[in-house]
Amino acid sequence: MKKNVLLLIADDQRFDTIHALGNKEIQTPNLDKLVARGVSFTNAFIPGGTSGAVCMPSRAMINTSQFLTSWENCGETIPETQALLGETLKNEGYETWGIGKWHNGTESYARSFSNGEDIFFGGMWDHWNVPVNHFDPTGRYDQLKTFTQDPFSSNKTMQLPAEHIAIGKHSTDLFADRIIEAIQSHTSEQPFFIYGGFLAPHDPRTMPDAFKEMYNPEELSLPENFLPEHPFPFDIRGERDETLEAYPREPQKICQHLADYYAMISHIDARIGDILDSLEEQGILDETLIIFTGDNGLSIGQHGLMGKQNLYDCSIRVPLILSGPALPKNRLCDERCLLVDIMPTILDYLSIPIPKTIYGESLLPVISGEKKGRDQLFLMFTTKIRGLVTESFKYLEYRTKDGHYSQLFDRKKDPFEKVNLCHESGYESTVDSLKDQLYMLAKEHGDLEFIQGKVFWNHKEKQND
Repeated sequence: MKKNVLLLIADDQRFDTIHALGNKEIQTPNLDKLVARGVSFTNAFIPGGTSGAVCMPSRAMINTSQFLTSWENCGETIPETQALLGETLKNEGYETWGIGKWHNGTESYARSFSNGEDIFFGGMWDHWNVPVNHFDPTGRYDQLKTFTQDPFSSNKTMQLPAEHIAIGKHSTDLFADRIIEAIQSHTSEQPFFIYGGFLAPHDPRTMPDAFKEMYNPEELSLPENFLPEHPFPFDIRGERDETLEAYPREPQKICQHLADYYAMISHIDARIGDILDSLEEQGILDETLIIFTGDNGLSIGQHGLMGKQNLYDCSIRVPLILSGPALPKNRLCDERCLLVDIMPTILDYLSIPIPKTIYGESLLPVISGEKKGRDQLFLMFTTKIRGLVTESFKYLEYRTKDGHYSQLFDRKKDPFEKVNLCHESGYESTVDSLKDQLYMLAKEHGDLEFIQGKVFWNHKEKQND
């Protein structure tokens, strides 16, 4: 009998936000249960982003297992030539449900799902007034609603595919309730795939009072790598995320941001508990592969930053938990992997042929110990940053209007990425080697021909380290 699949994606939830995985200040009892029931990858990454809206290409990578350089439009739409996870499972006889946030266009959604509800086509929104769609079997989703982008400062409007606004119900509750309804409505022998895309904990950071009251900002620790300002400029001060708090960053305000961030995650956690309960009540918890992850991380005061438009671990490392029949329980795996590996892992688990055209690799051989994780990870952010991750080091190069900068971090001795070793005695050969490896990885990933990569690699400003 084919197993069901439940894929849950949080928005902006970084790797260090689960109690059972080491953060003793956050309360996540249901994610802790999921950790105990499965395998947690503690070195799961996204490779960066091609847009300030990092979640758009990230979710495209999850759903296609293609690399960042596959789309000139940042994954806003997906070409028909690229197989989608939901589409592949639908073709294999699965009832496919798409619920919540879908950030990669209406056409790819229609290809992926045979059912769904409360579908949000967009990036972020007011959690208490989400513009959503009912499922449209024709796949057109051509009804548009006009919204004022920022009613407090401008009359500028935008249009989104939406049929109605879910007024007064928090997005986390809205989407969790629909996921539970999908589980409860499933009565056939046909297996299901449910894609649940949450909007939280993305800002605006609002949540029901019960969760807000769980955290006192005065009792939370300031991030180990907190800085009032980033050590050097790299042209992101104007990014929307970076305007969420004034410069220089103040410890008290950062802790308030953390309290709100943790509260939103605890809200998601509570509703994941309800989702797990519904699977158990239907008698299918032990027949379902469950995957929980985040589309990207987030800086909240780390390195003087407030967003995810960078390549520090706080912004590109995410939780990744797999729980299901025949998978080990309570296993931590520190092998490096990428979110593009989710699609081939699911297909491999279900004994469905993996398309040869995808970038990702199944994690099942890594879980079983047959092979190691990825040796190197190529990182990129728009035209500004390129980098790579190895077992021991992270190396980053920046191209900015103010000059060129580089960073080298020892991943084992300096997990918070506080000490730049680029100009320290004894690391010259390491830097030279990593520079060469970075260029080769860029070439292998098509970055030298990619529109953003051309800008980066042809940037000629003087070294300013």
